[in-house]
Amino acid sequence: MPFPLRSKQTLTFDLARALAAVAEHEITQRQLAMFVAIVDDGATPLFVGRYNDAQAASFEVALQKAQAAVRFRRPTKGFEDRVIKDGRVNLLSLPGIVAVEGGLPLVVDEAVVGAIGVSGGTSVEDGQVAAAVAAALPGLL
Repeated sequence: MPFPLRSKQTLTFDLARALAAVAEHEITQRQLAMFVAIVDDGATPLFVGRYNDAQAASFEVALQKAQAAVRFRRPTKGFEDRVIKDGRVNLLSLPGIVAVEGGLPLVVDEAVVGAIGVSGGTSVEDGQVAAAVAAALPGLL
């Protein structure tokens, strides 16, 4: 008896580049210095961009935010809230947790197809840029 494989959708390099263009527009409009990382559903980087001479440390933070968002299938802001508001510091001992706003899963038809991580601004600014990119996804499909 054959066992069928599950088919799934995931981000492509071309779609990641289109999403990065949305991020670049947002960053330019807001005159920010940031890194943007876009990963596929397996947390593999498809695109990383540095805008306006963002600090080097933001590279790793953006990538980790994207990877946490896709691996846990939730925004990193949720971890931040649980640690700060609820005192759930035990979450910080879990591998791959990033408890800072700016990482968002990218969802198509209720399935996580990838994620974006943004770093370099304030947590709120990072989250706003990531949200703008996530909101643009349906229009790019």
